[in-house]
Amino acid sequence: MPASFFPDPLMFYVPDALRLPLAAVTGVFLDRLLGETRRFHPLVGFGALADFVEKRLNCGSAFQDTRRARGVLAWALIVLPWVALALWGRRHDLTGWLIDVLLLYLALGGRSLAEHAQRVADDLAAGDLAAAREHVGWIVSRDTRELDETGVAKACVETVLENGNDAVFGALFWFMLLGGPGALLFRLANTLDAMWGYKTERFLCFGWAAARIDDALNYLPARLTALSYALFGRTRSALACWRAQAPQWESPNAGPVMSSGAASLGLALGGAAIYHGEVEARPTLGAGRAARGEDIARALTLVRRSIALWLAVYLVIGAFCA
Repeated sequence: MPASFFPDPLMFYVPDALRLPLAAVTGVFLDRLLGETRRFHPLVGFGALADFVEKRLNCGSAFQDTRRARGVLAWALIVLPWVALALWGRRHDLTGWLIDVLLLYLALGGRSLAEHAQRVADDLAAGDLAAAREHVGWIVSRDTRELDETGVAKACVETVLENGNDAVFGALFWFMLLGGPGALLFRLANTLDAMWGYKTERFLCFGWAAARIDDALNYLPARLTALSYALFGRTRSALACWRAQAPQWESPNAGPVMSSGAASLGLALGGAAIYHGEVEARPTLGAGRAARGEDIARALTLVRRSIALWLAVYLVIGAFCA
């Protein structure tokens, strides 16, 4: 008996234009309720697969073009089949909707980001600087061993603002365009950038494609995130800092997000930081006072309000088109 013989409940109760917005709300709710799975997270398996492929393809020829071509091949081999499988699974309305919800939930990392950041805020509130240094080191790549309270708070606020885009808004943006496969594409591409997108001898050429693809997928989401941050704080200052400071930042997407977010909160972020044993001089981001422990909660609130705005706009558009 054909599957289409059985009526799809979504066909009777939910207009087509509202199905994806409702799936987005459901996926965000699941992330807020459950957070990341503690065991057997698919991204752990994906990371192991990425390591396996990289070790076998990132070798041999020293020619830049050859290593770049191998990086492109490796990216395609471990990303595109999963996206194609997700597209195949959306053929039926109800199962496709459930797959969309599941893929968005797995692509989001909002609750995980909030839990890690809140742990740092709690350490600072308790006066435990050693614990704060250790815990902020779990979510940033800089050396945190010598940071004072201001340095810890600054590092944590910066990563909340930046990863608000990487862990939430980027996945939401591509979900709104392409459904679950879009969120999956973004999350896998972002993961490979985090693994391969380094300017080291090993990854400069091989990881070139992973870094450039992630930049391309993040371009519009990052700017919409920056605009969202600006709307929920010191809007004029945020827009001015975004325009003046973002071009000075090395990352084309982190610059707008962090400069707008910092200024919206009335904070001055950026500045020198130690990476891999060397001091890296970074431009100032935002405008205002130095960060404090209580600003971590303010940054998390900024992210949450921006999420609510995105979902509300998406629902309104869906209802208007229904």
